[in-house]
Amino acid sequence: MPAIADRSSSPFKAMLAAKSCELAGSGGCCTPQKRRLRSDTALAAKESPVSTPMKLKSPRRRLDSSPSSPANRIKKDRSEKTLKKCWNPRDVEQMRAVKEAVHVSTAPSTVVCREDEQKRVLDFCKACVQQEKAGSLYVCGCPGTGKSLSMELVKQQVIDWAKMEGLQSPEVLAMNCTSLANTSVIFSKILGMHQPKKKSIGSTSPLQHLQNLYSNKQAQSSSKMMLIIADELDYLITRDRAVLHDLFMLTTFPFSRCILIGIANSIDLADRFLPRLQSLNCKPMVVTFRAYSKDQILSILQERLLVLPYIVFHQQALELCARKVAAASGDMRKALSVCRSAVEILEAELRESASNTGLTSAEGDFVSPRTALAYEVFPSQENNTVRIDHMALALSKTFRSPIVDTIQSLPQHQQIILCSAVKYFRGGKKDTTVGELNKSYIDICKSALIPPVGILEFSSMCRVLNDQGLFKLGQSRDDKFKRVTLKVDGADISFALQGVRLFRNCLQ
Repeated sequence: MPAIADRSSSPFKAMLAAKSCELAGSGGCCTPQKRRLRSDTALAAKESPVSTPMKLKSPRRRLDSSPSSPANRIKKDRSEKTLKKCWNPRDVEQMRAVKEAVHVSTAPSTVVCREDEQKRVLDFCKACVQQEKAGSLYVCGCPGTGKSLSMELVKQQVIDWAKMEGLQSPEVLAMNCTSLANTSVIFSKILGMHQPKKKSIGSTSPLQHLQNLYSNKQAQSSSKMMLIIADELDYLITRDRAVLHDLFMLTTFPFSRCILIGIANSIDLADRFLPRLQSLNCKPMVVTFRAYSKDQILSILQERLLVLPYIVFHQQALELCARKVAAASGDMRKALSVCRSAVEILEAELRESASNTGLTSAEGDFVSPRTALAYEVFPSQENNTVRIDHMALALSKTFRSPIVDTIQSLPQHQQIILCSAVKYFRGGKKDTTVGELNKSYIDICKSALIPPVGILEFSSMCRVLNDQGLFKLGQSRDDKFKRVTLKVDGADISFALQGVRLFRNCLQ
Protein backbone atom coordinates (compact mmCIF):
# COMPACT_ATOMS: atom_id res chain seq x y z
CA MET A 1 0.00 0.00 0.00
CA PRO A 2 1.61 3.25 -1.09
CA ALA A 3 2.39 5.73 1.54
CA ILE A 4 0.20 8.79 1.65
CA ALA A 5 2.16 12.06 1.56
CA ASP A 6 2.15 13.95 4.76
CA ARG A 7 0.24 17.18 4.14
CA SER A 8 2.15 18.87 6.86
CA SER A 9 5.50 18.24 5.16
CA SER A 10 7.34 21.32 3.78
CA PRO A 11 7.50 20.13 0.11
CA PHE A 12 3.74 19.66 0.07
CA LYS A 13 3.19 23.10 1.58
CA ALA A 14 5.47 24.73 -1.02
CA MET A 15 3.63 22.98 -3.86
CA LEU A 16 0.25 24.09 -2.46
CA ALA A 17 1.44 27.69 -2.12
CA ALA A 18 2.64 27.74 -5.73
CA LYS A 19 -0.70 26.37 -6.94
CA SER A 20 -2.64 29.00 -5.00
CA CYS A 21 -0.49 31.74 -6.57
CA GLU A 22 -1.31 30.41 -10.04
CA LEU A 23 -5.03 30.37 -9.22
CA ALA A 24 -4.90 33.89 -7.85
CA GLY A 25 -3.07 35.14 -10.93
CA SER A 26 -5.63 33.57 -13.25
CA GLY A 27 -8.62 35.06 -11.45
CA GLY A 28 -9.53 31.88 -9.63
CA CYS A 29 -9.86 29.76 -12.79
CA CYS A 30 -8.46 26.25 -12.74
CA THR A 31 -7.35 26.29 -16.39
CA PRO A 32 -3.61 26.50 -17.12
CA GLN A 33 -2.32 30.02 -17.36
CA LYS A 34 -1.73 31.25 -20.93
CA ARG A 35 1.23 33.33 -22.06
CA ARG A 36 0.38 36.99 -21.78
CA LEU A 37 0.40 39.08 -24.93
CA ARG A 38 1.58 42.67 -25.13
CA SER A 39 -1.93 43.85 -25.98
CA ASP A 40 -3.29 42.07 -22.89
CA THR A 41 -0.73 43.84 -20.76
CA ALA A 42 -1.75 47.21 -22.19
CA LEU A 43 -5.43 46.41 -21.58
CA ALA A 44 -4.73 45.34 -18.03
CA ALA A 45 -2.80 48.53 -17.43
CA LYS A 46 -5.82 50.57 -18.55
CA GLU A 47 -8.20 48.63 -16.32
CA SER A 48 -5.93 48.59 -13.31
CA PRO A 49 -6.39 51.53 -10.93
CA VAL A 50 -2.75 51.28 -9.94
CA SER A 51 -0.64 53.79 -11.86
CA THR A 52 2.37 52.44 -13.70
CA PRO A 53 5.57 54.37 -14.37
CA MET A 54 5.27 56.32 -17.64
CA LYS A 55 8.05 56.04 -20.18
CA LEU A 56 9.57 59.49 -20.51
CA LYS A 57 10.15 61.05 -23.92
CA SER A 58 12.81 63.50 -24.92
CA PRO A 59 11.72 67.18 -25.01
CA ARG A 60 11.89 67.20 -28.82
CA ARG A 61 9.71 64.07 -29.14
CA ARG A 62 7.24 65.48 -26.60
CA LEU A 63 7.03 68.71 -28.64
CA ASP A 64 6.58 66.85 -31.95
CA SER A 65 3.92 64.55 -30.51
CA SER A 66 1.94 67.43 -29.06
CA PRO A 67 -1.18 68.23 -31.13
CA SER A 68 -0.52 71.95 -30.60
CA SER A 69 3.05 71.86 -31.93
CA PRO A 70 3.73 74.11 -34.95
CA ALA A 71 4.51 71.18 -37.25
CA ASN A 72 1.35 69.27 -36.33
CA ARG A 73 -0.73 72.46 -36.47
CA ILE A 74 0.47 73.15 -40.03
CA LYS A 75 -0.19 69.53 -41.02
CA LYS A 76 -3.67 69.74 -39.49
CA ASP A 77 -4.46 72.99 -41.33
CA ARG A 78 -3.25 71.60 -44.62
CA SER A 79 -5.04 68.29 -44.17
CA GLU A 80 -8.29 70.10 -43.38
CA LYS A 81 -7.93 72.22 -46.50
CA THR A 82 -6.80 69.47 -48.86
CA LEU A 83 -9.02 66.60 -47.81
CA LYS A 84 -12.42 68.29 -47.99
CA LYS A 85 -13.26 66.79 -51.37
CA CYS A 86 -11.61 65.08 -54.32
CA TRP A 87 -10.15 67.14 -57.13
CA ASN A 88 -12.13 66.66 -60.31
CA PRO A 89 -10.44 68.37 -63.28
CA ARG A 90 -13.56 67.79 -65.40
CA ASP A 91 -15.59 70.07 -63.16
CA VAL A 92 -15.69 73.48 -64.84
CA GLU A 93 -15.84 75.44 -61.59
CA GLN A 94 -12.98 73.51 -59.99
CA MET A 95 -10.80 73.90 -63.08
CA ARG A 96 -11.54 77.63 -63.17
CA ALA A 97 -10.60 77.95 -59.48
CA VAL A 98 -7.30 76.13 -60.03
CA LYS A 99 -6.34 78.26 -63.04
CA GLU A 100 -7.23 81.40 -61.12
CA ALA A 101 -5.12 80.33 -58.13
CA VAL A 102 -1.98 79.98 -60.28
CA HIS A 103 -2.68 82.97 -62.51
CA VAL A 104 -0.09 85.74 -62.52
CA SER A 105 -2.67 88.49 -62.06
CA THR A 106 -4.19 86.86 -58.95
CA ALA A 107 -2.84 88.61 -55.86
CA PRO A 108 -2.11 86.15 -53.02
CA SER A 109 -3.60 86.63 -49.57
CA THR A 110 -0.12 86.81 -48.01
CA VAL A 111 3.28 87.71 -49.46
CA VAL A 112 5.79 85.15 -48.21
CA CYS A 113 9.59 84.94 -48.54
CA ARG A 114 9.95 88.75 -48.70
CA GLU A 115 9.55 89.58 -45.01
CA ASP A 116 13.03 91.14 -44.61
CA GLU A 117 12.69 93.45 -47.62
CA GLN A 118 9.18 94.50 -46.58
CA LYS A 119 10.37 95.27 -43.05
CA ARG A 120 13.16 97.53 -44.33
CA VAL A 121 10.78 99.51 -46.53
CA LEU A 122 8.13 99.68 -43.78
CA ASP A 123 10.63 100.90 -41.19
CA PHE A 124 11.80 103.58 -43.62
CA CYS A 125 8.24 104.81 -44.21
CA LYS A 126 7.43 104.75 -40.49
CA ALA A 127 10.46 106.89 -39.69
CA CYS A 128 9.52 109.44 -42.36
CA VAL A 129 5.90 109.68 -41.20
CA GLN A 130 6.83 109.83 -37.53
CA GLN A 131 9.46 112.54 -38.01
CA GLU A 132 7.47 114.29 -40.77
CA LYS A 133 10.60 114.17 -42.87
CA ALA A 134 10.91 113.60 -46.62
CA GLY A 135 12.97 110.72 -47.98
CA SER A 136 13.58 108.56 -51.03
CA LEU A 137 14.03 104.84 -51.49
CA TYR A 138 14.89 102.80 -54.58
CA VAL A 139 13.62 99.19 -54.90
CA CYS A 140 15.38 97.15 -57.58
CA GLY A 141 15.44 93.52 -58.65
CA CYS A 142 14.87 91.15 -61.54
CA PRO A 143 11.34 90.75 -62.95
CA GLY A 144 9.03 88.50 -60.97
CA THR A 145 10.74 88.90 -57.59
CA GLY A 146 7.76 90.41 -55.72
CA LYS A 147 8.70 94.11 -55.77
CA SER A 148 5.35 95.61 -56.79
CA LEU A 149 3.37 93.12 -54.71
CA SER A 150 5.43 93.90 -51.61
CA MET A 151 5.03 97.65 -52.09
CA GLU A 152 1.25 97.26 -52.28
CA LEU A 153 1.35 95.43 -48.96
CA VAL A 154 3.68 98.01 -47.37
CA LYS A 155 1.45 100.85 -48.56
CA GLN A 156 -1.53 99.42 -46.67
CA GLN A 157 0.61 98.61 -43.63
CA VAL A 158 1.80 102.22 -43.39
CA ILE A 159 -1.79 103.53 -43.45
CA ASP A 160 -2.94 101.01 -40.83
CA TRP A 161 0.07 101.74 -38.61
CA ALA A 162 -0.51 105.51 -38.75
CA LYS A 163 -4.15 105.08 -37.71
CA MET A 164 -3.20 102.76 -34.88
CA GLU A 165 -0.55 105.19 -33.60
CA GLY A 166 -2.91 108.15 -33.83
CA LEU A 167 -0.82 109.86 -36.51
CA GLN A 168 -2.06 111.58 -39.61
CA SER A 169 -2.21 109.01 -42.45
CA PRO A 170 -0.16 110.03 -45.48
CA GLU A 171 -1.70 110.68 -48.88
CA VAL A 172 -0.84 107.86 -51.28
CA LEU A 173 -0.05 108.29 -54.97
CA ALA A 174 0.74 105.01 -56.74
CA MET A 175 1.43 105.06 -60.47
CA ASN A 176 3.01 103.00 -63.24
CA CYS A 177 5.38 105.20 -65.23
CA THR A 178 4.73 103.31 -68.47
CA SER A 179 1.13 104.58 -68.43
CA LEU A 180 2.22 108.23 -68.46
CA ALA A 181 1.61 110.04 -71.73
CA ASN A 182 4.61 112.24 -70.97
CA THR A 183 7.27 111.82 -68.34
CA SER A 184 6.62 115.31 -66.95
CA VAL A 185 3.01 114.29 -66.19
CA ILE A 186 4.29 112.73 -63.01
CA PHE A 187 4.78 116.22 -61.50
CA SER A 188 1.22 117.21 -62.47
CA LYS A 189 -0.09 114.17 -60.57
CA ILE A 190 1.92 115.05 -57.46
CA LEU A 191 0.77 118.68 -57.61
CA GLY A 192 -2.83 117.52 -58.06
CA MET A 193 -2.62 115.60 -54.77
CA HIS A 194 -1.52 118.77 -52.93
CA GLN A 195 -3.90 121.15 -54.73
CA PRO A 196 -6.77 119.07 -56.15
CA LYS A 197 -9.00 122.07 -56.97
CA LYS A 198 -6.39 124.50 -58.22
CA LYS A 199 -5.12 124.69 -61.80
CA SER A 200 -1.75 125.99 -62.83
CA ILE A 201 -1.99 129.50 -64.20
CA GLY A 202 0.57 131.15 -66.43
CA SER A 203 3.81 129.72 -67.69
CA THR A 204 4.86 128.10 -64.42
CA SER A 205 5.29 124.35 -64.85
CA PRO A 206 4.02 121.77 -62.31
CA LEU A 207 7.60 121.03 -61.35
CA GLN A 208 8.25 124.70 -60.55
CA HIS A 209 5.04 124.86 -58.54
CA LEU A 210 6.20 121.90 -56.45
CA GLN A 211 9.66 123.38 -55.96
CA ASN A 212 8.13 126.65 -54.78
CA LEU A 213 5.67 124.80 -52.55
CA TYR A 214 8.38 122.73 -50.85
CA SER A 215 10.50 125.85 -50.35
CA ASN A 216 7.70 127.53 -48.39
CA LYS A 217 7.35 126.80 -44.69
CA GLN A 218 3.54 127.06 -44.88
CA ALA A 219 3.47 123.87 -46.94
CA GLN A 220 4.77 121.88 -43.98
CA SER A 221 1.89 122.87 -41.74
CA SER A 222 -0.91 122.92 -44.30
CA SER A 223 -0.42 119.58 -46.12
CA LYS A 224 -0.12 115.91 -45.21
CA MET A 225 2.84 113.69 -45.84
CA MET A 226 2.63 112.08 -49.29
CA LEU A 227 3.73 108.54 -50.11
CA ILE A 228 4.63 108.34 -53.82
CA ILE A 229 5.16 104.86 -55.30
CA ALA A 230 6.51 105.07 -58.86
CA ASP A 231 6.64 101.64 -60.51
CA GLU A 232 8.62 100.90 -63.70
CA LEU A 233 10.98 103.76 -62.97
CA ASP A 234 13.16 102.59 -65.88
CA TYR A 235 10.74 104.39 -68.19
CA LEU A 236 11.85 107.74 -66.82
CA ILE A 237 15.48 106.86 -67.46
CA THR A 238 15.06 105.87 -71.09
CA ARG A 239 12.79 108.78 -72.06
CA ASP A 240 14.17 111.72 -70.12
CA ARG A 241 16.93 111.38 -67.58
CA ALA A 242 16.36 114.88 -66.19
CA VAL A 243 12.92 113.86 -64.96
CA LEU A 244 14.44 111.15 -62.78
CA HIS A 245 16.81 113.59 -61.09
CA ASP A 246 14.12 116.24 -60.65
CA LEU A 247 11.83 113.65 -59.07
CA PHE A 248 14.38 112.57 -56.47
CA MET A 249 15.42 116.18 -55.89
CA LEU A 250 11.91 116.98 -54.63
CA THR A 251 12.72 115.07 -51.43
CA THR A 252 15.69 117.35 -50.66
CA PHE A 253 13.78 120.65 -50.35
CA PRO A 254 13.65 121.97 -46.77
CA PHE A 255 9.87 121.71 -46.40
CA SER A 256 9.20 118.76 -48.68
CA ARG A 257 6.44 116.33 -47.68
CA CYS A 258 7.34 113.56 -50.16
CA ILE A 259 8.20 109.97 -49.31
CA LEU A 260 9.33 108.65 -52.70
CA ILE A 261 9.63 104.93 -53.46
CA GLY A 262 10.90 104.14 -56.96
CA ILE A 263 10.64 100.59 -58.32
CA ALA A 264 12.65 99.32 -61.30
CA ASN A 265 14.02 96.10 -62.76
CA SER A 266 17.46 97.58 -63.54
CA ILE A 267 19.83 96.38 -60.86
CA ASP A 268 22.65 98.49 -62.33
CA LEU A 269 20.58 101.67 -62.23
CA ALA A 270 22.19 102.54 -58.90
CA ASP A 271 25.67 102.24 -60.42
CA ARG A 272 24.77 104.24 -63.53
CA PHE A 273 22.68 107.08 -62.04
CA LEU A 274 22.93 107.10 -58.25
CA PRO A 275 26.49 108.48 -58.14
CA ARG A 276 25.18 111.66 -59.80
CA LEU A 277 22.24 111.74 -57.40
CA GLN A 278 24.69 111.41 -54.53
CA SER A 279 26.63 114.42 -55.79
CA LEU A 280 23.33 116.32 -55.71
CA ASN A 281 22.76 115.18 -52.10
CA CYS A 282 19.66 113.13 -52.96
CA LYS A 283 20.93 109.56 -53.13
CA PRO A 284 18.06 107.25 -52.14
CA MET A 285 18.23 104.26 -49.86
CA VAL A 286 18.48 101.05 -51.95
CA VAL A 287 16.60 97.80 -51.24
CA THR A 288 17.42 94.91 -53.58
CA PHE A 289 15.03 92.01 -54.20
CA ARG A 290 17.12 88.96 -55.07
CA ALA A 291 15.90 86.24 -57.42
CA TYR A 292 13.82 83.57 -55.69
CA SER A 293 15.57 80.34 -54.68
CA LYS A 294 14.16 76.86 -55.22
CA ASP A 295 12.85 76.60 -51.66
CA GLN A 296 11.25 80.04 -51.84
CA ILE A 297 9.47 79.28 -55.13
CA LEU A 298 8.21 75.99 -53.68
CA SER A 299 6.93 77.73 -50.55
CA ILE A 300 5.10 80.39 -52.57
CA LEU A 301 3.47 77.78 -54.81
CA GLN A 302 2.34 75.74 -51.81
CA GLU A 303 1.00 78.87 -50.12
CA ARG A 304 -1.05 79.78 -53.19
CA LEU A 305 -2.45 76.27 -53.51
CA LEU A 306 -3.63 76.24 -49.87
CA VAL A 307 -6.71 78.21 -50.92
CA LEU A 308 -7.90 75.16 -52.88
CA PRO A 309 -9.79 72.47 -50.91
CA TYR A 310 -8.08 69.65 -52.83
CA ILE A 311 -4.67 68.44 -53.99
CA VAL A 312 -3.94 69.41 -57.59
CA PHE A 313 -0.18 68.88 -58.00
CA HIS A 314 2.11 66.02 -57.06
CA GLN A 315 4.81 67.23 -54.69
CA GLN A 316 7.55 66.04 -57.06
CA ALA A 317 6.00 68.05 -59.90
CA LEU A 318 6.11 71.25 -57.81
CA GLU A 319 9.71 70.56 -56.79
CA LEU A 320 10.72 70.07 -60.44
CA CYS A 321 9.09 73.37 -61.38
CA ALA A 322 10.75 75.24 -58.50
CA ARG A 323 14.17 73.76 -59.24
CA LYS A 324 14.09 74.55 -62.96
CA VAL A 325 12.70 78.09 -62.61
CA ALA A 326 15.18 78.93 -59.83
CA ALA A 327 18.07 77.72 -61.97
CA ALA A 328 16.85 79.65 -65.01
CA SER A 329 15.78 83.05 -63.67
CA GLY A 330 14.11 82.91 -60.24
CA ASP A 331 11.08 84.62 -61.79
CA MET A 332 7.97 83.72 -59.79
CA ARG A 333 5.68 84.76 -62.63
CA LYS A 334 7.41 82.20 -64.83
CA ALA A 335 6.79 79.49 -62.22
CA LEU A 336 3.09 80.35 -62.08
CA SER A 337 2.90 80.32 -65.87
CA VAL A 338 4.50 76.86 -65.98
CA CYS A 339 2.04 75.52 -63.38
CA ARG A 340 -0.90 76.89 -65.32
CA SER A 341 0.46 75.31 -68.50
CA ALA A 342 0.83 71.94 -66.70
CA VAL A 343 -2.82 72.14 -65.60
CA GLU A 344 -3.88 72.82 -69.19
CA ILE A 345 -1.81 69.83 -70.38
CA LEU A 346 -3.63 67.59 -67.88
CA GLU A 347 -6.95 69.05 -69.03
CA ALA A 348 -6.15 68.36 -72.69
CA GLU A 349 -4.96 64.85 -71.86
CA LEU A 350 -8.19 63.97 -70.05
CA ARG A 351 -10.28 65.50 -72.82
CA GLU A 352 -8.42 63.46 -75.43
CA SER A 353 -8.74 60.23 -73.43
CA ALA A 354 -12.47 60.85 -73.00
CA SER A 355 -12.97 61.37 -76.73
CA ASN A 356 -10.81 58.44 -77.86
CA THR A 357 -11.80 55.82 -75.30
CA GLY A 358 -15.19 54.13 -75.45
CA LEU A 359 -16.62 53.85 -71.95
CA THR A 360 -19.28 51.39 -70.93
CA SER A 361 -21.92 51.70 -68.26
CA ALA A 362 -22.59 49.21 -65.48
CA GLU A 363 -25.13 47.41 -67.72
CA GLY A 364 -22.55 47.04 -70.51
CA ASP A 365 -24.05 49.70 -72.79
CA PHE A 366 -21.79 52.10 -74.62
CA VAL A 367 -21.47 55.51 -73.01
CA SER A 368 -20.58 58.47 -75.22
CA PRO A 369 -17.88 60.90 -74.04
CA ARG A 370 -20.49 63.61 -73.43
CA THR A 371 -22.53 61.24 -71.27
CA ALA A 372 -19.36 60.19 -69.50
CA LEU A 373 -18.60 63.78 -68.68
CA ALA A 374 -22.08 64.15 -67.24
CA TYR A 375 -21.81 61.04 -65.05
CA GLU A 376 -18.10 61.53 -64.27
CA VAL A 377 -17.14 57.97 -65.16
CA PHE A 378 -13.40 58.53 -65.09
CA PRO A 379 -10.11 57.19 -63.66
CA SER A 380 -8.99 57.43 -60.05
CA GLN A 381 -7.76 60.45 -58.11
CA GLU A 382 -4.15 59.49 -58.86
CA ASN A 383 -4.67 60.12 -62.57
CA ASN A 384 -6.44 63.41 -61.95
CA THR A 385 -3.46 65.26 -60.44
CA VAL A 386 -0.71 67.11 -62.27
CA ARG A 387 2.17 64.64 -62.39
CA ILE A 388 5.85 65.15 -62.97
CA ASP A 389 5.56 64.28 -66.69
CA HIS A 390 2.94 67.03 -67.15
CA MET A 391 5.25 69.51 -65.42
CA ALA A 392 8.25 68.38 -67.47
CA LEU A 393 6.31 68.95 -70.69
CA ALA A 394 5.18 72.40 -69.52
CA LEU A 395 8.75 73.30 -68.57
CA SER A 396 10.10 72.12 -71.91
CA LYS A 397 7.64 74.43 -73.67
CA THR A 398 8.70 77.35 -71.51
CA PHE A 399 12.44 76.73 -71.30
CA ARG A 400 13.12 75.23 -74.69
CA SER A 401 16.89 74.98 -75.23
CA PRO A 402 19.00 73.49 -78.04
CA ILE A 403 20.47 70.87 -75.69
CA VAL A 404 17.04 69.64 -74.60
CA ASP A 405 15.88 69.54 -78.22
CA THR A 406 18.96 67.55 -79.22
CA ILE A 407 18.55 65.00 -76.43
CA GLN A 408 14.84 64.54 -77.09
CA SER A 409 15.47 63.97 -80.82
CA LEU A 410 18.04 61.20 -80.25
CA PRO A 411 17.26 57.51 -80.97
CA GLN A 412 16.19 55.45 -77.98
CA HIS A 413 19.48 53.61 -77.44
CA GLN A 414 21.49 56.84 -77.48
CA GLN A 415 19.08 58.24 -74.87
CA ILE A 416 19.64 55.09 -72.79
CA ILE A 417 23.40 55.66 -73.02
CA LEU A 418 22.97 59.22 -71.74
CA CYS A 419 20.69 57.97 -68.98
CA SER A 420 23.24 55.33 -67.95
CA ALA A 421 25.97 58.00 -67.91
CA VAL A 422 23.94 60.26 -65.61
CA LYS A 423 23.21 57.35 -63.31
CA TYR A 424 26.84 56.19 -63.33
CA PHE A 425 28.31 59.63 -62.57
CA ARG A 426 25.97 60.24 -59.61
CA GLY A 427 28.46 58.47 -57.38
CA GLY A 428 30.86 61.39 -57.67
CA LYS A 429 32.94 60.09 -60.59
CA LYS A 430 33.71 62.53 -63.37
CA ASP A 431 34.71 60.05 -66.09
CA THR A 432 34.79 56.35 -66.89
CA THR A 433 35.69 54.00 -69.73
CA VAL A 434 33.48 52.98 -72.63
CA GLY A 435 33.56 49.40 -71.31
CA GLU A 436 32.33 50.37 -67.84
CA LEU A 437 29.63 52.61 -69.30
CA ASN A 438 28.55 49.71 -71.50
CA LYS A 439 27.90 47.59 -68.39
CA SER A 440 25.64 50.29 -66.93
CA TYR A 441 23.88 50.56 -70.29
CA ILE A 442 23.25 46.78 -70.40
CA ASP A 443 21.80 46.82 -66.87
CA ILE A 444 19.25 49.47 -67.85
CA CYS A 445 18.32 47.58 -71.01
CA LYS A 446 17.78 44.37 -69.05
CA SER A 447 15.62 46.10 -66.45
CA ALA A 448 13.50 47.59 -69.27
CA LEU A 449 13.42 44.32 -71.25
CA ILE A 450 15.08 46.03 -74.24
CA PRO A 451 17.70 44.03 -76.22
CA PRO A 452 21.07 45.84 -75.88
CA VAL A 453 23.33 46.53 -78.85
CA GLY A 454 26.79 45.02 -79.22
CA ILE A 455 29.97 46.67 -78.03
CA LEU A 456 30.97 47.82 -81.54
CA GLU A 457 27.65 49.55 -82.13
CA PHE A 458 27.76 50.93 -78.59
CA SER A 459 31.19 52.49 -79.29
CA SER A 460 29.88 53.92 -82.55
CA MET A 461 26.94 55.56 -80.74
CA CYS A 462 29.34 57.05 -78.18
CA ARG A 463 31.27 58.64 -81.06
CA VAL A 464 27.99 60.09 -82.39
CA LEU A 465 27.26 61.59 -78.97
CA ASN A 466 30.80 62.97 -78.94
CA ASP A 467 30.25 64.64 -82.33
CA GLN A 468 27.02 66.23 -81.05
CA GLY A 469 28.84 67.74 -78.08
CA LEU A 470 27.13 65.62 -75.42
CA PHE A 471 30.11 63.32 -74.68
CA LYS A 472 33.85 63.86 -74.64
CA LEU A 473 35.82 60.78 -75.70
CA GLY A 474 39.49 60.31 -74.90
CA GLN A 475 42.16 58.66 -77.05
CA SER A 476 42.92 54.93 -76.90
CA ARG A 477 43.74 52.11 -79.32
CA ASP A 478 40.96 49.98 -77.88
CA ASP A 479 37.50 51.54 -77.86
CA LYS A 480 36.70 49.84 -74.54
CA PHE A 481 39.40 51.84 -72.74
CA LYS A 482 38.51 55.27 -74.10
CA ARG A 483 37.64 57.69 -71.32
CA VAL A 484 34.09 59.10 -71.40
CA THR A 485 33.06 62.44 -69.84
CA LEU A 486 29.69 64.21 -69.90
CA LYS A 487 29.93 67.64 -71.54
CA VAL A 488 26.39 68.70 -70.57
CA ASP A 489 24.74 69.07 -67.21
CA GLY A 490 23.12 65.89 -65.95
CA ALA A 491 20.10 67.97 -64.88
CA ASP A 492 19.47 68.88 -68.54
CA ILE A 493 19.50 65.21 -69.50
CA SER A 494 17.14 64.33 -66.65
CA PHE A 495 14.85 67.19 -67.62
CA ALA A 496 14.80 66.22 -71.30
CA LEU A 497 13.99 62.56 -70.54
CA GLN A 498 11.54 63.05 -67.66
CA GLY A 499 8.55 62.71 -69.96
CA VAL A 500 9.38 59.04 -70.75
CA ARG A 501 8.44 56.58 -68.01
CA LEU A 502 11.46 54.33 -68.68
CA PHE A 503 13.94 57.14 -68.05
CA ARG A 504 11.89 58.71 -65.28
CA ASN A 505 11.99 55.48 -63.27
CA CYS A 506 15.67 55.01 -64.03
CA LEU A 507 16.72 58.53 -63.03
CA GLN A 508 14.70 58.72 -59.80
